[in-house]
Amino acid sequence: MIRSRVAQAVGTRLFAAYAAASLVPVVLLGAGLAAGIRQDAVDRALEYGHAQAAVVEEMAIAPALRGRDLAAGVSGAELLRLQTATDLAVFRGSILRLRLRDFSGAVVFADDGATGPETALPDYPAGEGVVPAGGTAFTTAATGGTDVALLDGEGMAVGRMIRVLQPIVADSSGRSVGVLELLLPYDTVAAQVEAATTRTYWRLGAGLAALYVVLAGISWSTTRRLRRQAAQAEHDALHDPLTGLANRELFARRVAAEIGRGTPGAVVLVDLDRFKEVNDTLGHHAGDQLLVEVGRRLTATVRSGDTVARLGGDEFGLLLPGMDSAADARELVQRVSDALSVETVVEGVPLAVEASCGIAMHPADATDVETLLTCADAAMYQGKRGATGVVVFDPRATAPSPHSPALQHDVRRALADGDLRLHYQPQVDLASGRTVGVEALLRWQHPVRGLLGPGDFLPALEQSGVMGALTEWVLRQALADCAAWSAVGEDWTVSVNVSVRNLETPGFAATVARLAAAAGVPPARLHLEVTETALPADLATASACLAELAAHGFGAALDDFGVGFASLSHLRSLALTEVKVDRAFVTGVDVSAEDAAVVRSLVELAHGLGLSVCAEGVETPAVAAWLRAVGCDRAQGWLFSRPRPWPELSRAAAAVSAPSVEVLA
Repeated sequence: MIRSRVAQAVGTRLFAAYAAASLVPVVLLGAGLAAGIRQDAVDRALEYGHAQAAVVEEMAIAPALRGRDLAAGVSGAELLRLQTATDLAVFRGSILRLRLRDFSGAVVFADDGATGPETALPDYPAGEGVVPAGGTAFTTAATGGTDVALLDGEGMAVGRMIRVLQPIVADSSGRSVGVLELLLPYDTVAAQVEAATTRTYWRLGAGLAALYVVLAGISWSTTRRLRRQAAQAEHDALHDPLTGLANRELFARRVAAEIGRGTPGAVVLVDLDRFKEVNDTLGHHAGDQLLVEVGRRLTATVRSGDTVARLGGDEFGLLLPGMDSAADARELVQRVSDALSVETVVEGVPLAVEASCGIAMHPADATDVETLLTCADAAMYQGKRGATGVVVFDPRATAPSPHSPALQHDVRRALADGDLRLHYQPQVDLASGRTVGVEALLRWQHPVRGLLGPGDFLPALEQSGVMGALTEWVLRQALADCAAWSAVGEDWTVSVNVSVRNLETPGFAATVARLAAAAGVPPARLHLEVTETALPADLATASACLAELAAHGFGAALDDFGVGFASLSHLRSLALTEVKVDRAFVTGVDVSAEDAAVVRSLVELAHGLGLSVCAEGVETPAVAAWLRAVGCDRAQGWLFSRPRPWPELSRAAAAVSAPSVEVLA
C-alpha cells in the first residue's frame, strides 16, 4: 500500500512536469503567433495608407495641378482646384492633413492654409512632426518612392495616424513634380484590424487550448504507462517470475530491514528433497507446477506478516519477524513441513513433497543477513543428513553446508590465520614392529566448533578452487615436519592424501617436486595417497600425473582399496607402489570368514602386482597377528597410536612389543 502511494505520488509529479513542459511550447507558440498578428495589423495599416495616398494623388492632386512643377509655385486657380478636390476628404475625416511640398521641402499647399518653409504639423508633439528635406522619408518620396509610417499618437490630439510621403506625378510623362504628405486616421483601420485580430485570437486560443489538451492527454497517458512499466519492472526485479513470490534480492532486503529495526526474528531456508527426480521423470513443466504449488502452500501456512521467497531452484526462504523463541519458530516451520508433505497430483502422478528446513534466529545466531543465511543453510543441510527435516541452528552441532561459499571463505581464512593442523598416525612394519612411516591427517582448529577432522569439511571442498591451496599447505607442512624428525634421527616416510582434482591440475607433479626440494626431503620419503572411490572414469590425466610423480621418485598409494571400483587394469595402468586395505574389511578378519577371505585375496593380488600392502583400522593385537600371518606388510590404527602431532610420536609409543602396545578403545 505504501509503495502504491509512493508510486502514485511520483506519477503525479511526473505528470505535472510533463504538463508544465507541454505548456511552455504552447505559450511560446501563442506569443509568436500573437506577435505575428500584431505585425500583420501594422502591415495592413501601412498598406491602407499607401493605397489611400495613391488614390488621393491620382484622383485629386494630379488633375488639379495639370502638370505644374511645384518648384514654380501654384497659381490661384490651381490652389482653388486643390482646395476643392481635398475639402470633401478632409471634411469627412478620411484625410487628417494634406500638404504638397516642393523638392526643397517647402510647403506649397496645405489643407489648413499653412505654407512656407518646412515646419512641423500643428498636431505633432514638439520636434516630432518635422519631416526634413534631407531626411530618409522625404528623400525616398522625392526620388520616386513611397514612405509610409505609423505614428503612435502620444502627445497628439488626433491620436494614432498613418503618415505617407509619396511623389506627385502630374502628367502622363511620369515626371515627379513634388512630394505629397498625408496624415490618415488609423482608428478606422485599427477598429477593423482589431476586430479581425480579436477573431483570430479567439481562434488561436481555442486551437492552442485544444493542442494543450491533446498534449496534456498524451502526457497523462505516457506518465501512466511509465508508472505501470516502472512498477512492473520493479516487481519483476524483486519477484520470482514462476511463483510470483519475493526473490532472493527482495528477501535479503526484508531480512536487512528487520535486522535494522532491532526486533527478533527467524530466517528459514526450505530445500525440497529429491526435486531433481521430478524434473528427470516427469519433465520440467511438472517441476514448475510443483514449485508453484509449494509456494502456494508456504504462503497459506505462514502468518500474514511473514515473507515467503523463492531463492532459486528448489530452495525457498521464510522470514518470520517478531519470532523470539526458537521453539516457536520450529513449531511453525514444522507446520509448514507438514503442509508440504500432503500429497499433491502433478501431471496425473500423486507426489508427496518432502523438504529440509534450517532455522536461524536473529539476533541469537547472527546480526547480519549473510551470516543469518549461512547459519540457516548449515542447519538445513544438517536436516538433510539427519532423521528430522526441521533443524534449528546450533553452532556446536551444525556442520558448514557443503554448498555454502562461506565454508570456502572460512577455510581460506583458516589458512591465513594458521588455524590448520597436521596430526600423524604411525604406519608400522608388521614383521619388525617398527614404525616406518606416518600418514598426515588434516585438522581444523575451528574458532566455534573446536577441532574438526577432515571428514567435517574436506568433502565439501573437493571440487572447489580452495582445494589446490589447501593441498599445497598440507604438502609444505608435512615436508617441513619430515625434515624436522629426520634431523632428530627418525627415518619415517610421510604419506599425504591428495584429491583427483590435484592430479588433474596442470603442473601438480612439478609443484610437489619443487616443495620437496625446498624442504630438503628426498622424494622417496614422500608418498601420495589417492582414494579409490574418487578415481574418475577417465584415468588418462590422473595416470599421467602419477607417472610423472613416479619419475621424480615419489611413492603413490591407492587408499581405501576394496570399497571402490578399481579394476585390475587400473592397478596395472597406474604408477602405484602400495595399496591400503580399507578398515571395513580389516576390523573383522579375526571373526568373519568373509572379511578374512577378502583381505587375504587383496594381499595376494597386490603382491602379485608388485605392490606393498598397508591395512587400515587395526585396533586389536589379534587382528595385527592375523595380518602378519597372511603377509600384510604394514598396518596402522589405534592399536599403535591415535593421530597426534609428530613430536608426541616416538619409537616406544609406536612399537608393537607387549610393554609398549597402546590399545585405545
